[in-house]
Amino acid sequence: MSVLRPKVELHCHVEGAAFPALVQRVAARNGIDLPGLFDAEGQFLWHDFSSFLGAYDQASAVFRTPEDFRDLTFTHFTSIAAEGAIYGEVFISVDHGFASGLSYADYVGGLAQGILDAEAETSIVGRMVATGVRHFGPDRVRAAAEIAANEPHPLVTGFGVAGDERMHHPRDFIDAFRIAGEAGLGLTAHAGELCGPESVRAALDHLNISRIGHGVRAIEDPALVERIVSEGVVLELCPGSNVALGLYPDIASHPFRRLMEAGVRVTVSSDDPPYFGSSIGAEYEWLEHDQQFDEAEFAQINRTAVEAAFVDEATRSRLLARLTD
Repeated sequence: MSVLRPKVELHCHVEGAAFPALVQRVAARNGIDLPGLFDAEGQFLWHDFSSFLGAYDQASAVFRTPEDFRDLTFTHFTSIAAEGAIYGEVFISVDHGFASGLSYADYVGGLAQGILDAEAETSIVGRMVATGVRHFGPDRVRAAAEIAANEPHPLVTGFGVAGDERMHHPRDFIDAFRIAGEAGLGLTAHAGELCGPESVRAALDHLNISRIGHGVRAIEDPALVERIVSEGVVLELCPGSNVALGLYPDIASHPFRRLMEAGVRVTVSSDDPPYFGSSIGAEYEWLEHDQQFDEAEFAQINRTAVEAAFVDEATRSRLLARLTD
């Protein structure tokens, strides 16, 4: 039953959505060896956040051409459409695109073609959020914002920062977010995942964001939760990712329901699904079975996600209508 439930996903890293089979296929096409990337069962091999980032970068490096990136988004969006998704956003990494040897235009063009091909086949709608990598430093994040602002693409509708939250302070990225905001891009930032509520507060103080990637650690500070509610900030929650990284022992312990019942506008996403044994369908099933979410609550979560999506108002209206069809 839950597979057919309409779903909306706001928080998924496009390179992190590549399952091992696709990574291996593209690597073979490009003549790339992948030593140490997979375990005996053929899954990505990592054991902590730092090794996860290393595996992520190694897997991402197999994508070299616009065709590769087209295959990446087409596979991802058709896969989540098969689980009921009607809309999805993916974080795209300007730096990973450059590392592949492509121009920004060719990188985004390949990704966009996959999204449009998936829409033609399944009716799923997709958008991209250009993202700077926090641990690459403020200059690189600003450069990511500048190129997204100076080379606009109709499917790149947001800007954010991801990566190792333990490095740099949100104030270091003020210029990047100003540039992106002035270009009309929606703004989101990863915070409150590895680091505590102070990280969420700092992101809200300095980056003029409407959404927070994760933000789950806000639950540790009741005053911060009240602020998030009063400001209408939307949290892009990823329960499976948080459990896989050891923030919580299991889905039942995740504060998703507590945040929602406190009045926080929450959404559900899969983050980097093949690394965390997840999918958008699995996230919904876990919340249904382990936190007893019902259809009305899922409908509220999805409506919140569409309301927070980085889309034009005509697209938003069409998506809201599809939720109730």
